[in-house]
Amino acid sequence: MVIGVPKEIKEQEQRVALLPSAANQLIRHGHSVLVEKNAGIGSGYADEEYVKAGAEIADTAKEVFARADMIVKVKEPLKAEFLLLRHGQILFTYLHLAASRELTEALLKSGVTGIAYETIQVNNRLPLLEPMSEIAGRMSVVMGAYFLAKYNGGSGVLLGGVPGVLPGSVVVVGGGTSGVNAMRMAKGLGADVTILDIDVERLRFLDLAMDNLHTLYSSEANLMELMPSCDLLIGAVLLPGAKAPKLITRAMLRKMKRGSVLVDISIDQGGCAETSRPTTHLDPVYVEESVTHYCVANMPAAYARTATQALTNVTYRYVELLAGLGLEGACEKQPALIGGINSRDGRLTCHAVAEAHGLKYEPPL
Repeated sequence: MVIGVPKEIKEQEQRVALLPSAANQLIRHGHSVLVEKNAGIGSGYADEEYVKAGAEIADTAKEVFARADMIVKVKEPLKAEFLLLRHGQILFTYLHLAASRELTEALLKSGVTGIAYETIQVNNRLPLLEPMSEIAGRMSVVMGAYFLAKYNGGSGVLLGGVPGVLPGSVVVVGGGTSGVNAMRMAKGLGADVTILDIDVERLRFLDLAMDNLHTLYSSEANLMELMPSCDLLIGAVLLPGAKAPKLITRAMLRKMKRGSVLVDISIDQGGCAETSRPTTHLDPVYVEESVTHYCVANMPAAYARTATQALTNVTYRYVELLAGLGLEGACEKQPALIGGINSRDGRLTCHAVAEAHGLKYEPPL
């Protein structure tokens, strides 16, 4: 199989989908790897490293898409890439289709087999999403603390406080991977942290695992009660493959102090706050209801080398399976891949995406 690795074109997206070492491994298994020029440069991997690994360098994305049997990316295709996709080709990347009807329709029109990292589930886990959720969760506190600074328009609260001064208050909505990592970072800074979830068993586990952590059942009433004292609000809600529920209302934000910060990690799936809209690393924040909103849709790209390494650690085995056995063979070997198939031969094959857009669902195999 010919595996193609195009350069990511989303704004400030510096990650790359395949390491030179992974390319070498695929080549040793008899496959060909075609990498677009400078695809890895943002993560610190020069073209020479791919050439040394045995890969071929292509000058344009058009050539990569035209020749590759399988396209391996990091982020979802943008408009400039829609027409490069074709029937019979496998696209393996983060898709987040529930947040974009336009992209969904483009994949269906192309006939490409779209396999989404974020909907592959193994034992109720999302192994290909977890590393990026870990990075985004940890980043959320770093970015929140940064924008709380007065010179950034924040309230001027230091999350960790100092002797004689109370620490800042951090509220994390969602006790999954990103929420737990946000909580750990906030606790590490010395903040006063409350985490909310609807899974009481999850809250019980977190309460036992962490000292000085407040756990609270996630409800509108409980969130409303926390808002007046909250300095940093982190939205870390996820429904696999589906749009994020709007749990944080405008009315809640009105109760927050002027200069407080909201970081919406769920923005890839549409955001969990009524006021959230996607931003970029070059223009990451805006203010609404006197609250600074940080809603960057590709947060881990800020730390591209770490993110690339963490991502390829978990995606490579699936790339190797798909390349070596084809779609059906790979799904037989690893049934979890079936849940990753979001589109195939012009059919929408993910229940959650079909429900999000009111479109017809059809089985993937």
